[in-house]
Amino acid sequence: MTDGTGAAKAVEAAVETAVESAADAAGNWARAGRSAGIAGAAIGVVAAGAAAGVAIERLTVGRGMRRKARLALDAAGPFGTLRGTPGTAIAEDGTALYYEVDEPGETAPGPEDDGPGKGGTATAKTDKNARAARGGKNARPAQDGQAGAQGGFRKRLLSALGRRSAAPTVVFCHGYCLSQDSWHFQRGALRGTVRTVHWDQRSHGRSARGHAQMDGTEPVTIDLLGRDLKAVLDAAVPQGPIVLVGHSMGGMTVMALADQFPGFVAERVVGVALIGTSAGRLSEVAFGLPSLGVKAFHRFAPGVLKALGAQSEIVERGRRATADLFAGLVKRYSFGTPKDVDPGVARFAERLIEATPIDVVAEFFPAFAVHDKTEALVAYDTLPALVLAGDRDLITPADHSQTIGELLPAAELVCVDGAGHLVMLERPELVNDHLVTLVERASAGSRSSRSARA
Repeated sequence: MTDGTGAAKAVEAAVETAVESAADAAGNWARAGRSAGIAGAAIGVVAAGAAAGVAIERLTVGRGMRRKARLALDAAGPFGTLRGTPGTAIAEDGTALYYEVDEPGETAPGPEDDGPGKGGTATAKTDKNARAARGGKNARPAQDGQAGAQGGFRKRLLSALGRRSAAPTVVFCHGYCLSQDSWHFQRGALRGTVRTVHWDQRSHGRSARGHAQMDGTEPVTIDLLGRDLKAVLDAAVPQGPIVLVGHSMGGMTVMALADQFPGFVAERVVGVALIGTSAGRLSEVAFGLPSLGVKAFHRFAPGVLKALGAQSEIVERGRRATADLFAGLVKRYSFGTPKDVDPGVARFAERLIEATPIDVVAEFFPAFAVHDKTEALVAYDTLPALVLAGDRDLITPADHSQTIGELLPAAELVCVDGAGHLVMLERPELVNDHLVTLVERASAGSRSSRSARA
């Protein structure tokens, strides 16, 4: 048996090798653009943050075994397989925005073969395999108990909704580098009970690439995303009350809608949930980096991403070649307690993020530095609201949600202990519970408003 000193040296050597690999990968990506050499250091700082965890994993798990594990998780995991009735909204620049509708009480279409959760809805046998692939007895109870929990959520909602005519449509807006499937657990909790709409932001998921961005006529802005949301609402929810749910960039999209269409919000929106998001000051976020790394990142990241986006084929090959490092980065920046997250959920998050091409990543990134919708929140200040964040969120820190909560007097402010940025995947039952409560409050308010007008 290797003694403690030998093991420590092995870990140290593995960490050093992984950090060097991270730096080499970042340097190679940076050199894909002529002027991005210095900027590569900023990406290297971020990459090195996950290198130690990857190195330790490499001491005990071979690359071939890790690849087989990923394939097993992809085949058995049911995450992202829920599908609804498809529709398309057309944005102002002609971009086709894909959405799906789940109607209350209807049997929804089955999963698509080419969807993010390829393999279909889990059968009893598949579910057993999925549990084994996801870590067996070490899998989080929150995932293993989903079926029973969802039944409880449905009973609560059916009791609270009362007359079906008063029930709102719940519209989910996903975040940066994700897709509508990131709401997998929330969709399952509300499925068949209340009408829901799930859509993919432009250039994400099944939506088309942004026409204005491809033509070079308009950069991505949060305001543009707000107008995209309005197009989806006009197409998918032409009448009736609406509850808006936004995570990260999706929350910013919800704020942009209010900023540009306050009359629409006043007339139609009866509740809002802002999860792991920010109203501004994102250029100050440290991302868990040391002070020098923060300055380098904010100064050079837009330039290096633009350079990488211009060489997308080279970068995508590099990203596939450094899959272990990428998985480590996803865990670090997605979850507050990575070691406790169901491996199937972690792999699902990894696949959602890796599906976003590097040129799309580059197109969207500059919009966050100038995002400021603090004043727009007034449009939601009288509505039932949920403001929820993980206290270990490194991307949109919890104090940003605290600021939003202070501006929304009717909001329930929830800070989830030990959770990170993808809190809706990391703590699904808790998020579902608070979301159901919001829909109950919004439905009661909608009925009261209808009675007052009658």
